[in-house]
Amino acid sequence: MQLEGKVAIVTGAGRGIGRAIALAYGQEGASVCCAARTVDQIRDTARRIDEGNGKGLAIEADVTDWDSVDRMVQTAVDELGGLDILVVNAGASLDRGRKVEESDVADWRATIDVNLMGAYYCVRAAIPHLKHRGAGKVITIGSGNGHRGRVGGSAYGASKAALWMLTRILAQELWEHNISVNELVPGPVLTEMAKGSAGRPGSVFGIDSEWVKQPEDLVPMALFLATQPDVGPTGQTFSLMRRDM
Repeated sequence: MQLEGKVAIVTGAGRGIGRAIALAYGQEGASVCCAARTVDQIRDTARRIDEGNGKGLAIEADVTDWDSVDRMVQTAVDELGGLDILVVNAGASLDRGRKVEESDVADWRATIDVNLMGAYYCVRAAIPHLKHRGAGKVITIGSGNGHRGRVGGSAYGASKAALWMLTRILAQELWEHNISVNELVPGPVLTEMAKGSAGRPGSVFGIDSEWVKQPEDLVPMALFLATQPDVGPTGQTFSLMRRDM
């Protein structure tokens, strides 16, 4: 029960990484706002949290819409009694391996809107409530492609690189309020977003030794970051990859 009495918001909590983290936080006693556009999925996640050690709340939200995000955060605070942890997980990768010259303008923009603007909206809405608690944790789900890009991933790589810089700047802005902001880089994970990508060791970006994970494999690191002391690490990247970023 490492998170008993804590309130968390996890975006993209209906499936994949977000669902695994939300369920784990609930199992450790947290009240968890499960946010996404997929209403049936987040309701199922919240229900499973309620059946365990925590309290679940499902809120339909579109991270690319400021008003939607602002309402989501305020509702979570009102219903659950505050905010201690924000996991910025909702993401998109619409490049689909296309080089810049071949890219679709709408898909490129949509990727930036979800991965960068969505993250900005979430932290912008959450900061006043984290400050009110006197401390807090923000965990951004980054990517190795945000540190070292690859051909055919310009929108995703650029958005994750910008998210990493946003993480670093937020850490500087919020350290005096005991709010830590860190990036968790999963490496390859078998999720819906990864469909169409190689999912076997030896075939991921040509790296034989890479660890291809299930969403649940991220849970220990997500719990580690959520349970660090108020004066713990901030502005850092914690990677689960087996290759140089």
